[in-house]
Amino acid sequence: MAGPGGLVLSPEPQTEAGQQLRLFLEPKWEAFQQDAMVVKGSYRALAREIGYANPDDTKPVRECIERLWKVSIIAQNGRKRQGFRLLSEYASDEQDGKLYVALNPLIARAVMGGGQHVRISMDEVRALQTDPARLMHQRLCGWIDPGKAGRVELDTLCGYVWPEEANPEAMKKRRQTARKALAELAAIGWTVSEYAKGKWEVKRPATPTVTLPNPHGNSPQPPR
Repeated sequence: MAGPGGLVLSPEPQTEAGQQLRLFLEPKWEAFQQDAMVVKGSYRALAREIGYANPDDTKPVRECIERLWKVSIIAQNGRKRQGFRLLSEYASDEQDGKLYVALNPLIARAVMGGGQHVRISMDEVRALQTDPARLMHQRLCGWIDPGKAGRVELDTLCGYVWPEEANPEAMKKRRQTARKALAELAAIGWTVSEYAKGKWEVKRPATPTVTLPNPHGNSPQPPR
């Protein structure tokens, strides 16, 4: 969602539309005084951003946004609590494909570069060929910083993709798939090496080596 242009949604919006979006976000406790963000774009642009093979088929994207809109979050850090919807009430126009989504304060801080968050290269995501590789990439980005390396067991990587338990035969197939996913990571510039049987060292590149055209800007406007 950080691909399309965004507008900062302050705690006290000046417009009626902004006030309504803020109300629908349902901020509570500490979140009440934090900035949110309104993202303006289109279903087609979002489909291209996440790497859909057919960006003209926007139904899956619409359905995903609707599912996210139904999720509420309570985040606690020490004595501080924040509560809000994952996404605010969204407005869209299916005829021309326009899309407007309000993002909660935690996501807004990540988009604007504040607070602790994980950066994931969408060029790398689009370059990966399989869902297991994308899931593994997402989880590894969560704990390996750019330019750093980490060690992980093959079965742990399998758990990133398939959290449920499996019989020995199924686990054998999962390990084979996980090894192929590691090869995909190597193909986009990550360094992977098996230093012991079933144990891998994975290094994330300091900067993504995959470069794909990005039709969107990504610069939020200053708070209003």
